[in-house]
Amino acid sequence: MIPSWLWIVFTLTASSAQTARNAMQRDLTEKLGTQGATYVRFLFGFPFAILFMLILREATGQPFPVPGLGAFGWAFAGATTQMAATALMLRAMRDRSFLVTIAYTKTEPILVVLFSVAFLGETPTLMVAAAILVATAGVLLMSWPKSGGDAGAASWLPALIGLASGACFALSATCFRGCVLALASPSFIMTATVTLSLGLLIQCVLIVGWLTLRDRALLVAIAAHWRRSLGAGIMGAIASQFWFLAFAITSAARVRTLGLVEVPMAHVVSRRVFKQGMTSREIGGVALIMVGIGMLIHG
Repeated sequence: MIPSWLWIVFTLTASSAQTARNAMQRDLTEKLGTQGATYVRFLFGFPFAILFMLILREATGQPFPVPGLGAFGWAFAGATTQMAATALMLRAMRDRSFLVTIAYTKTEPILVVLFSVAFLGETPTLMVAAAILVATAGVLLMSWPKSGGDAGAASWLPALIGLASGACFALSATCFRGCVLALASPSFIMTATVTLSLGLLIQCVLIVGWLTLRDRALLVAIAAHWRRSLGAGIMGAIASQFWFLAFAITSAARVRTLGLVEVPMAHVVSRRVFKQGMTSREIGGVALIMVGIGMLIHG
């Protein structure tokens, strides 16, 4: 019997690890560019995903679920949209603060609901739907482009890029949830772990193949910065492991809405690491997000 609160623990753990990973990737953009910083989380995360799978196999005694064509298709779609989402997020961070960019990407839950209904037939309860609306309103409040001197195309471009990133993250979450369901293993732990390893395997094959053919210099640069990239890889693998554990227990819409707790976490990182302040509107947005999360957990 799986405790009803376990998905909350998994999601909070994933959000914490993802916040750390995003900060590490943002720092790497200065040395490797947007593309290089995007790739490191996948390339350096894959070995840890395999390690997690082997450790959990020994700990649980459960066999690996064998992916069929359906599970592979969901994993491929999830893997490619996740790569696109990460690249768009890091591109937006070049023009807006760490905190505001994370907020842009967190318009994701409403899209997760739409994709989940369309592709998986998962309809949220009224309380969950209300919680998503309140939390997303908080995201929109804090990420709306400023009026005045920096208004116009220069302000809207990073907003649109961030929103596109959120849409890709939403599609990725829905697809990985689909992969978990397609594997249909009695062990949610092994289902989540195999989904993670399969997704990262697909991503690594695509990245290494592309860079070998088109940009070997970037591949060499990534290898040269392996020490700094290793941290992003570890945190990325941990974050994804716990996201998928949560997906194996409950709907992607609930998980990604609770994942909005990453926005106040990003606020702490933004102030402590990147020395970026927070406006009164952003504070109000965080408050709405926390209200929505409270509604979600209560519901």
